[in-house]
Amino acid sequence: MNGALILDKPAGLTSHDVVARVRKIVGERRVGHTGTLDPFATGVLVILVGRATRLAQFLSGAEKEYEALIRFGYRTDTGDATGKQIREQQSHAKLPGTESFLKEEIEARLAAFRGEIDQTPPMYSAKKIAGRKLYELARRGQEVERKPVRVTVSEFECISPAGESLYFNDDGAHDLRVRVVCSAGTYIRTLAEDLGKKLGTGAHLAELRRTRAGRFKIADAITLEQLSELAESSSLSQAFVSPDNILAHLPMLDLSADDVRRVMNGLDIQLERTTWPTGRLVRLRSGFGELVAVGIYDETLKLIHPNVVLAS
Repeated sequence: MNGALILDKPAGLTSHDVVARVRKIVGERRVGHTGTLDPFATGVLVILVGRATRLAQFLSGAEKEYEALIRFGYRTDTGDATGKQIREQQSHAKLPGTESFLKEEIEARLAAFRGEIDQTPPMYSAKKIAGRKLYELARRGQEVERKPVRVTVSEFECISPAGESLYFNDDGAHDLRVRVVCSAGTYIRTLAEDLGKKLGTGAHLAELRRTRAGRFKIADAITLEQLSELAESSSLSQAFVSPDNILAHLPMLDLSADDVRRVMNGLDIQLERTTWPTGRLVRLRSGFGELVAVGIYDETLKLIHPNVVLAS
């Protein structure tokens, strides 16, 4: 079992929980994921199995896409719907212009977060400081200083139906459904809280669904239940994305049998004619289309050095 599984993570499970379940279903110890999803979140979780776990470094930085529900009116101590409510005095006031809060008006607030922005990682996150995960410290009531991180938000838009952008709840809160396309490491809960600050009210993330990780979309995903059914019918291979296809976004080079042997021994491959720049990652494949290794091209020396070798 070598390849990727594109799973639709359910709410209530950590990414580690999903990895543990996949290990049991596929009967393989070497299983990992390429980007954490919070327990309350759902959607695309790319799982690598077998020797394909060596490819995680080429996927973890991929662009992500989300659909989220931002709730205005109060903050929570976790920044999402699982936390305790923090209602501040100003949060009881009506949002500016809520009676006619059209998309044109909220667009101005959303636009402020597009492009390269600095984000302070939330305490309730898996980010590590001094070897400790922040959420572990937060659960102990500790708060530590976090340095802002530069992230890129390519798209941040309202996806509510035409007309009113905000939905009104019985408890006085207001909901806004948004779509976000962003770089790896962007915290959507922080976007929600910061947008609330722009509007002069508390805010938190009520729902979060990852709809894309790199080139893998929610339409490609299967549930854990479907994976179990495939395992029971001895059809697991149908669920796997091959190692070569995992990195289909990279250029490829088909190797001769002699070059395959060189690469498997960690030896460089000379390559005279190419337009690749130095540092270009390249898929190195056998004559049968199997991914043998991922190499790095050196334009000066005109060679490819095997960086990660997959073939056994």
